[in-house]
Amino acid sequence: MENPHPLDRPVWNALTTRQAHLALGNPAMALRFPADMEPFGATPADTPEQLSALGALTPMDGGVAIVERHGIMPPPGLITLFQEPVCQMIAVRIADPQSDPGIIPLGDADAAEMRALAELTQPGPFHARTHELGEFVGIRENGRLIAMTGERMRVPGFTEISAVCTHPDARGRGLAAILMQVVAAKIVARGEQLFLHVYPHNKGAIAVYEKLRFRHRANMRLTVLRHRQPGET
Repeated sequence: MENPHPLDRPVWNALTTRQAHLALGNPAMALRFPADMEPFGATPADTPEQLSALGALTPMDGGVAIVERHGIMPPPGLITLFQEPVCQMIAVRIADPQSDPGIIPLGDADAAEMRALAELTQPGPFHARTHELGEFVGIRENGRLIAMTGERMRVPGFTEISAVCTHPDARGRGLAAILMQVVAAKIVARGEQLFLHVYPHNKGAIAVYEKLRFRHRANMRLTVLRHRQPGET
């Protein structure tokens, strides 16, 4: 039997290897990122007992997101908030970035603006400490953050590019591609390959990624579970 690809289970492989220092839980049962950093979690084999353990790591008013090749059946006590297909794309490298003095590193001082931009543009989950997952870069215009991109999950040999977003007022100028090239160059310089996730219906983003030399690798399923509330059937 062939060894599974590390990106078939990106959350589990991140939390048990390169991002194990961030993992909450027990690797024999369930692990997740801190809730103020990412909603993602995973289990060794997605058994009902393990998924219940993952639920125990999840705040009562929050949810846990699972990214696998297959869908997830919620155990007793949890319900499916939503389950959607996502496209996983990879690239060995993309075009080298052009020098642009307007590109700036983003960090703690920019966290509130980064989250506001992510909430406006909805590239995916972005919480109070998401910016701590890796390097983020951005572009400001008249003092306002108008575009950003950064790193999220890290598995052996791969780093995910995430939070690719541009303010609606600044779209159509290629800013997302410019920032992705900067982030990708640093990942490739470390000897790693690139990956990302995108909803299949986001044709505009997919076209940008394909132009940057990303290719489709796998169809994944994003499942978000939450606690069943009293009286809820």
